[in-house]
Amino acid sequence: MIDTATLAEAEAVLAACSAAGLRVATAESCTGGLIAAALTAIAGSSDVMDRGFVTYSNAAKTELLNVPADLIAAVGAVSEQVARAMAEGALANSAADLAVSVTGIAGPDGGTPEKPVGLVWFGCARRGGTAMTLRVVFSGDRAAVREAAVRRALGLLSEATAPPA
Repeated sequence: MIDTATLAEAEAVLAACSAAGLRVATAESCTGGLIAAALTAIAGSSDVMDRGFVTYSNAAKTELLNVPADLIAAVGAVSEQVARAMAEGALANSAADLAVSVTGIAGPDGGTPEKPVGLVWFGCARRGGTAMTLRVVFSGDRAAVREAAVRRALGLLSEATAPPA
């Protein structure tokens, strides 16, 4: 179930993208399609939403988003470099103008001292621009980490609707 605050944020993203004539793609790992679900829960989202990639496995990241397998092997799927490559790959494999990516460790297991449970890397790319990344460590259980990641991804999309500087 998507809460009302998340739906309101998704609606604001869609309105901003519609006003700017921008189409959106998502590339999701730890959120498993929740960002795309939040966006498409809004009537009329098809005017903005191009597609969503759920690339939970490393193979899917490579096959669908062109993330180099050797990059994943070198730095791990939960990394700045992979988040950037996922966002860029979503743009390259879609008709979207904006793409957001999420890769992280939602828990309850899988964390390490270097990559703790709750760590999420975000990528956000705009066609013709430079992709940016963001690292956040969220607290809470698996559901809380995923929900917080969805809200932050929507925030990044909202910020990215501003005209390039």
